[in-house]
Amino acid sequence: MPKRLFKRPRTPRFAALTSRTASWSMNRRLTAGVAALAVLAGAAGLTAYLTADTDKPVSSPPPVSAGSSPSPIASADGGGSGAVPKPPSTHDPVEFAKAAAGALWSYDTRRTTQPQHLAELKAWMTNEPKYTDWDSVASQVPDPTLWSRMHDNGQYATVKIAEGHMPQAFTKALGDNPGAITEAYVYVVTVSGKQSIAWRGGGAGAEGRAITLAVQCRPDRNCALSGVSPRVAP
Repeated sequence: MPKRLFKRPRTPRFAALTSRTASWSMNRRLTAGVAALAVLAGAAGLTAYLTADTDKPVSSPPPVSAGSSPSPIASADGGGSGAVPKPPSTHDPVEFAKAAAGALWSYDTRRTTQPQHLAELKAWMTNEPKYTDWDSVASQVPDPTLWSRMHDNGQYATVKIAEGHMPQAFTKALGDNPGAITEAYVYVVTVSGKQSIAWRGGGAGAEGRAITLAVQCRPDRNCALSGVSPRVAP
């Protein structure tokens, strides 16, 4: 059996929002997605649902061993270069979230170092500190030691995005209070897709993935990534 190298690290938990103008905690950063949901829904139960430790975990990648060529599955940028694609120019939070999920699930340790990969992902983030949770995004990437081991095995991943949608709880809350979104313009989007991983020696595997993202889309600028939820919202 191939040895699993890539164990997805735990993502930071999101702090609960106490008010619409609450400050970021010194010890626990408030994720924009949960903030948006809490503001819109005004329900502690919804916040608890997204922040619970007993959440449905994001799927882990397939086992890793020595390998080379994968089955052909579209990469996030459509080119298969292994580099993180540039953020799309769009005001549509769902389309942006689908592209961001593809960027998060695609990598090529043969051509890109871990710091380079992180730097390319950071270009997707909103530049508003109050609504950004970089730690939740960075935690999706293997640490430098693990990345080095993956590089030694020639590991890379490509992605085919299936669909994206705003969770029912978010759309209901937005419908109940449409004006609440106008402070942060942060939307919650769940994306699903299929990730294919390959490694030196002919090894390959694929599995379904799902993720819930917080995306900021202000009317006067393109969408940007705010953070990653530790729980997949249906």
